[in-house]
Amino acid sequence: MRPFLAVALLLPLTAAVPPQPAPESALAPLAFEQVAPAGTKMPRFKVDAAWPAMPDDLLLGQVSGVAVGPDDSVWVVHRPHSLTNTDTGLAQDPPIAACCKPAPPVVRFAKDGRYIGGWGGAASAPTVDGVNQWPASLHGVFVDKAGAVWFGGNGKGDHVVLNYSADGQYIRRFGQRDKTGGNDATDLLGNPSDVNHSDGMVLVSDGYVNRRVIGFDAQSNAYKGRWDAYARPPIAPTRQGAFDQSHAVDPSKQANPQAQTFADIVHCVVPTRDSHVYVCDRNNNRAQLFKREKDGGLTFIRDLAIAPETGGTHTVTDIAFSPDPDQTYLYVADMMNGRIWILLRKTHEVLGAIGRVGRQAGQFTWLHSIDTDSDGNIYATEVNTGRRVQKLVFTGIQ
Repeated sequence: MRPFLAVALLLPLTAAVPPQPAPESALAPLAFEQVAPAGTKMPRFKVDAAWPAMPDDLLLGQVSGVAVGPDDSVWVVHRPHSLTNTDTGLAQDPPIAACCKPAPPVVRFAKDGRYIGGWGGAASAPTVDGVNQWPASLHGVFVDKAGAVWFGGNGKGDHVVLNYSADGQYIRRFGQRDKTGGNDATDLLGNPSDVNHSDGMVLVSDGYVNRRVIGFDAQSNAYKGRWDAYARPPIAPTRQGAFDQSHAVDPSKQANPQAQTFADIVHCVVPTRDSHVYVCDRNNNRAQLFKREKDGGLTFIRDLAIAPETGGTHTVTDIAFSPDPDQTYLYVADMMNGRIWILLRKTHEVLGAIGRVGRQAGQFTWLHSIDTDSDGNIYATEVNTGRRVQKLVFTGIQ
């Protein structure tokens, strides 16, 4: 037996991870394009190529969500099933390589990049009507003010949003795996892509099978409303069959930023501090902005087209804000162009963009989800063959 295999066999595969030292940062420049007139000030960033510090034996698959918690810890969800046997040689029986094992599906990092821990998987989820409720393919993550963690899924039968405590204890769910009732259903979902819990509401972008936003009362779990584009009742057809990533690059899917309905990937739901909410209509290359009414309803405000002529995987995948009280700047993740657009939120003027398509630090392959911490740093994840999370360090307004 090779020596590294002998050593690996002596290590329990579920051994606790010892505390990790904070990594030294390694800042590098980002691609930057200025759109606003010369002299316009805007946030600037560099990429920390040393972030995060994963344990030596763990590996992330497609990282399909990132959220910053109230303590500035950084949560990601990933897809262990997207790793191959050659990626995870240490996890094979018997092990076939010195590294690696899949990280737990839900992983928590300190802001400085230290690995805090992780949890999740079928053993942590309830079984309902004989079906385990853990999603086959995690999608999106949100951490609320109490530190509770929320996520959905876009795999086959993943018609559920799950809510857990920070230490991985199941709290509740919305929807049910393997059951979907279309856009008119008030108690079932259809591949929910994103979730937000704030202001007494749970809002879900629903998502990859359905084409709507749906809201629930956060206390009673009761249905509150459902909305298509322009805050109208949902009328668009649902996806027939399960989603797979080939659908994301279907050349027949032409973006229409003036479409009267959401396209077939409603990708994010992101509220603001001033009672508005952005919804990502990815395949129409737009976000839509709504006002949140006191009764839980939504009122349409405006369209926000981003690189509207883009094809392929299209553009608007996620939205985040600068952390100042007014959330002065709006950040829009653009999957196909591999960049994060910087906008002035009050006017939606495009100021510039950071990043480009690629595989080096500060470049993006299938850019998927973004969020910001209290210092203004941006965290960005990648799916498909990207399979990572990156930290873009805020360096000031220039």
